Amino acid sequence: MPPTFGHLKRYCDKNGWVMVRNTDHWYYEKVLPNGEVLRTRVSHAVAKEIPGHLWKKILKQLRTTEEEFWKGI
Repeated sequence: MPPTFGHLKRYCDKNGWVMVRNTDHWYYEKVLPNGEVLRTRVSHAVAKEIPGHLWKKILKQLRTTEEEFWKGI
């Protein structure tokens, strides 16, 4: 099953990401122990599937694997 933006929002909400802005998208940040700040944004179209090319970029932003993503929701 391809991930949706709803899955991505659930992952962020459950895994230490903090919503910093809610405008055209939900914008999230996560501060790592070394002080580095990770950022991602989530579309409000929660039922929409995330296209494959974008999904690869999002996994890099989240610094996780697809397997760990699914475990995290």
